[in-house]
Amino acid sequence: MSSPSSPAPARPARGRPARLDRARTLQTALDLLDQSGLDALTMRRLADAMDVQAGALYRYFATKQDLLTAMAERMMEGVTEAAATDGGDWSERLTALARAERDALLAHRDGARVFAGTHATGASVLGFADAFVGVLREAGFADDAAARALYTVVNYTVGHTLEEQAALQPGEGSAEGAGALRNAVTAGTYPHLSATLPTLASTDFTGLFEFGLDLLIEGLRTRHAPPTGK
Repeated sequence: MSSPSSPAPARPARGRPARLDRARTLQTALDLLDQSGLDALTMRRLADAMDVQAGALYRYFATKQDLLTAMAERMMEGVTEAAATDGGDWSERLTALARAERDALLAHRDGARVFAGTHATGASVLGFADAFVGVLREAGFADDAAARALYTVVNYTVGHTLEEQAALQPGEGSAEGAGALRNAVTAGTYPHLSATLPTLASTDFTGLFEFGLDLLIEGLRTRHAPPTGK
């Protein structure tokens, strides 16, 4: 207990939030990400946006990688719940989970770049992984097949979204990329690419994602689904 002569501890003004806390720091970082992209997100710029010294951020995040890992975890909040279904077989439930993950990454500029390689182990990311593996184990898949399927589908989803978001970057949009591809193919001798150019140059990223996801699901069904048809 403080002595009578001890100064009272500093308190935020009534009705005003504390200037620095973990939740507000993460939200500010996500706001900056959406505004300017991952390359412009620095610890100094984040500190400036929060009106604190850069060193104050290290109370919560020792490195920028720690910050990115926490941002990845925050982006995955609610994804498992969003993918919940009232029925359907294992393939429909896995499809819903993969779609929900893609939506979560697309919700933030460079979301897939933030997520890739962070190895987040918070409740949101692990809850998503547990739900995914649980769907397969409950359907009768072997444990090793369920784990490998998790990595395969998540890596596909993140990789696809990386390419999708790169194509949608301001100044380097998908229209410009598609135009460059058309010009390069038509200027050369690429008969097979020419025949498929309308699809190759398409900006229907959802259609492309769904096609690849369907291939993965059908592959799992063919190679690993139990013969009982669970």
